[in-house]
Amino acid sequence: MKALKYLNKYFYKYRTKLFLGFLITVIARIFSLFAPRLIGNSLTAVEKYLQLENPNFEKIQYILMINILIIIGATLVSGFFTFLMRQTIINVSRFIEFDLKNEIFWHYQKLTQRFYKNNKTGDLMNRISEDVGKVRMYVGPAFMYSINTVSLFIIVISYMISIAPILTLYTILPLPILSFTIYKLSRVINVKSTLVQEVLSNMSSSAQESFSGIAVIKSYNLQNIIYKGFNDLAVESYQKNMSLVKVQAWFFPLMILLIGCSNLIVIYIGGNQYINNEIEIGVLAEFIIYVNMLTWPVAVVGWITSIVQQAEASQKRINAFLKEQPEISDGKGVNKFIKGEIELKNVSLIYPETQIEALKDVSIKISAGSTIGIIGNIGSGKSSMLDLICRLYDPSKGTISLDGIDIKEYTLDQIRGNIGYIPQNAFLFSESIENNIRFGAQEIDLKDIKEASNNAAVHENIISFTNGYETLLGERGVNISGGQIQRISIARALIRGSKILLLDDCLSAVDNDTEEEILNNLKKISGNKTTLIVSHRISSLKHADKIIVFENGKIVQQGKHSYLIDLEGYYKELFEKQQTDGVK
Repeated sequence: MKALKYLNKYFYKYRTKLFLGFLITVIARIFSLFAPRLIGNSLTAVEKYLQLENPNFEKIQYILMINILIIIGATLVSGFFTFLMRQTIINVSRFIEFDLKNEIFWHYQKLTQRFYKNNKTGDLMNRISEDVGKVRMYVGPAFMYSINTVSLFIIVISYMISIAPILTLYTILPLPILSFTIYKLSRVINVKSTLVQEVLSNMSSSAQESFSGIAVIKSYNLQNIIYKGFNDLAVESYQKNMSLVKVQAWFFPLMILLIGCSNLIVIYIGGNQYINNEIEIGVLAEFIIYVNMLTWPVAVVGWITSIVQQAEASQKRINAFLKEQPEISDGKGVNKFIKGEIELKNVSLIYPETQIEALKDVSIKISAGSTIGIIGNIGSGKSSMLDLICRLYDPSKGTISLDGIDIKEYTLDQIRGNIGYIPQNAFLFSESIENNIRFGAQEIDLKDIKEASNNAAVHENIISFTNGYETLLGERGVNISGGQIQRISIARALIRGSKILLLDDCLSAVDNDTEEEILNNLKKISGNKTTLIVSHRISSLKHADKIIVFENGKIVQQGKHSYLIDLEGYYKELFEKQQTDGVK
């Protein structure tokens, strides 16, 4: 249970409620013991009554009536406290589930891009849902029944020893066998539970990828192949689950068998003691009831053990991600208004997963309020440079400064709160268009949203929809065009009013006229904003204050459009090619 020690902080947080639940459980178990004791007393009283020469029927009737009323009252009180026990402890398990899910989700958000490149979305989702669900069963039902079982065992066996120690000793003889059986089976369950959760993660990842890429699957007519792959995972999951439940299935029969043995021992040994006048008939009856009272707690030991082992396996998987430390750490913060001057000094970036050197010794200074165009062939390092400015990655070598201060000195909120970033692959949420644009700034009214949409040249498209800005988008915006997705994403960035705008090839899906309109609007509203525009179209960059040309991670050319078209190299060749192809 090493992995489950991580939950101790939550147990401490809710210690008052849990301690109250523990007290309630003990009280409930004490009241549950009234019935066996009174039944035993009643049988003893009846036996003595039958042995009297002149029995007083009214007296024995009174005794039995009082005992019955006490039994009913004690049972009602025990039931009430049992209800309180469930309300207290099970509620705590839901609180812990809530806290743990929030902790995992918050931790996910702090982790860097590399983490998400190395882990599948389905696996991330499975750990925050299925695995947390398994852990909740440990902190709730398993914890509750453990307290219930332990308290009942201590109270019942202590009382049994006090009235008949020898008979008690014989009664509990099967318990060591039970303990050893649980120990052996629980180790097997732990291993098999881990395998079950792993294959479940693989199934979640496969389903998520299939649904996300359903258009590609259908266009290539790959439904049968994808189905076969998922079916293979489903069969594997079935086999591993069956392997687990086959082991779990041993618990209850073994528990019932051992309880049955205890009953036989009580009847045989206790019967002999009763015949020899060593115990009363009531004690024998009490012991039989006590043994059967222990039937469910003993049987539930196997279920609890199974839950604990599954929770251990799940918490181990959760801990593996919670131990992941974000590579990007927050700075101390800078008490200074950000103007937008950016400088890269001898910056290099190597992706550790592939060892690809995306940037090689790049140095450049970008004045605040200037517009910079960035162009180059695929994989030349354009997007990597923008990722470094956003601190999605840190450079492998060199430094990046913002307004003359190392970017690592700023908090991440300071940096990203002052940047409007439009990535290559714009992502829209399954929300209304209005909420997707508002995502850039939560406290913005509809008037500002429409203004940003106009500047992104998408307002006319939006109002042409039946529900206008209330139009609900499918996942990733599947029910609108690629150009509309890009322009809504641009509106989302513009509405923030950030000092720095980063446009990463976000006009590739719009036509030339719309592109020209958006760029003219950007020019009007970005007078004092530092704007970096990555594009493969020279038409998107020709009005920039400076154009930077990347090739193989290095800056090979830089200057204004008028200068670069007369300079031999990549820019001039691309300009002439696009002129020939009719790209303005």
